[in-house]
Amino acid sequence: MIAFIMRLKSRAHFVVAPQQGTHLLGTNARRRKQARQRLAIMIGLFTVAYGILGARLIQYGISEPIQSASIGAGHAVASRPNIIDRNGLLLATDLNMVSLYAEPRRIIDADEVVEKLAMVVPNLDWSETHRKLRSQSAFQWLRRQLTPKQQADILALGLPGIGFRPEKRRIYPGGATASHVVGHVNVDNQGLAGMERYLDSQGLADLRAAGLTNDTRLEPVKLSIDLRVQNIVREVAAKAMVDYKAEAAGAVIIDVETGEVLAMASVPDYDPNEPSRRLADGSIDKEYEKGWFNRISNATFEMGSTFKSFTLAMGLDEGKINLNSVVDASRPIRMGGFTIRDFKGKNRPLSIPEVFQYSSNIGTAAVADMVGIEGHQQFLTRLGLLSKMETEMPGVATPTQPRTWKKINSVTISFGHGVATTPLQTAVAAAALMNGGYLVPPTFLPRSKEEAQALATRVIKDKTSADMRTLYDWNGIKGSGRHAQVEGFHVGGKTGTADKVINGRYARDINFNAFVAAFPMDKPRYVVLSIIDAPRTGENGGRTAASTAAPMIKAIIRRVAPLLGVQPRFGDPGADMQLVDY
Repeated sequence: MIAFIMRLKSRAHFVVAPQQGTHLLGTNARRRKQARQRLAIMIGLFTVAYGILGARLIQYGISEPIQSASIGAGHAVASRPNIIDRNGLLLATDLNMVSLYAEPRRIIDADEVVEKLAMVVPNLDWSETHRKLRSQSAFQWLRRQLTPKQQADILALGLPGIGFRPEKRRIYPGGATASHVVGHVNVDNQGLAGMERYLDSQGLADLRAAGLTNDTRLEPVKLSIDLRVQNIVREVAAKAMVDYKAEAAGAVIIDVETGEVLAMASVPDYDPNEPSRRLADGSIDKEYEKGWFNRISNATFEMGSTFKSFTLAMGLDEGKINLNSVVDASRPIRMGGFTIRDFKGKNRPLSIPEVFQYSSNIGTAAVADMVGIEGHQQFLTRLGLLSKMETEMPGVATPTQPRTWKKINSVTISFGHGVATTPLQTAVAAAALMNGGYLVPPTFLPRSKEEAQALATRVIKDKTSADMRTLYDWNGIKGSGRHAQVEGFHVGGKTGTADKVINGRYARDINFNAFVAAFPMDKPRYVVLSIIDAPRTGENGGRTAASTAAPMIKAIIRRVAPLLGVQPRFGDPGADMQLVDY
């Protein structure tokens, strides 16, 4: 009965409205009206929603794109200027790269992401990557500086929460050739060593922090280095280290008038494109990182008999001796419990050229004694051998000397024991002996003769410099310098063989050898200094500087002199030469 009544009610075309009395409204008409109202509301809602979406799309379309560099606070995509050699050859430049990052909060399946990334990214650390993806943090680096192919392969994987950020990668086309001069940067393009670090100290780091280097094309930085000469110097040093079974070797070439460093190499070295290496077990290769150590400017050594150059120059400059003077070297000197002997003594009085030629410790000590302790210390200070050298190269070592100079200190320092200085400082001081007596600060940037003259300081008389050129020339012809002589290029110089200091004691069977040379001796233009650390053998089986460091100088000058514009001259440089047509 109830069902029957309800069916009749649904078929009725009117209802009774008690409050309106006679007004009747059909049920179906009321439903149609409600449907139209609901449809209008839905259309309105959809219109508003699509309007908002459209407005946002228009906003995104007309606004500047958001740079991915904004991801990760405090990190800018920094450009660095190219570094070029004195001839415009490229030493360092930037390449555009991308780095892979993740937004762990958006990662759905960390295991899947790690598994897929491992197929593209070599040597991916699964456990570390998985830990980062499960961290629920906003940002995590996964791998820096990917190749374009790796980026394309990862994009093809379609992984949510994975993105890329544009970065710069520093590239060194010459590899290890000038690694200690140019230096290297870290993964954030910040200079860590060499001239790269110098550039940051000159304001580049501040520009980067201010965000002014992102897209700015900076002017190239030109160095004084000649890449052709640098390559030869490094090759010779590397070959000598192997041939003479030494711990290390190196060399430097300086323009005596401008102080420009044309080449500086120290081996073992490293590739700045890969400043660190990892072993098979994932640990850092500490042996490889030893190549960071630059023995030419970042280390001090007792330079041995090369210091006799400065002792004799001191005696000449103070007027205590001249080239005709004779000193007694007939017997050893006993002082303070020590006995000072000559390596191959002549056991007779020696002229000053003979003291230099035979490298007499006794004769050199006698000259130092004539000048006195205070004068000796002041002279070496004036030549810059006892204080830290000022140049662009960061990390320059500070020389060491006795706290209090006594007579025994002055005597041993006269022939290169008791004071440790850098090989670069030794070369700079030797340049002052050759260029007329002016100490010119060394530089790794181009410098004109006029600029050098403004910075130069006179440290010895012009006459003293002329006498030292005579002594270098004499030794190059008659003394140990014969082993460095290059036919046609008139080389002079002085060897230095020092017992190496190990754990505070001199090792009798381990040497640190050096040779300081100048050429051409009729008017020196360049000073070349070579070092070789702990050689086990040398030319003809010898271990002294004449058998190791001097042949290095010969090999260097023979190859670089023509590149530096030095014309070979054969025969007597002072004689008139005529061309004869046969």
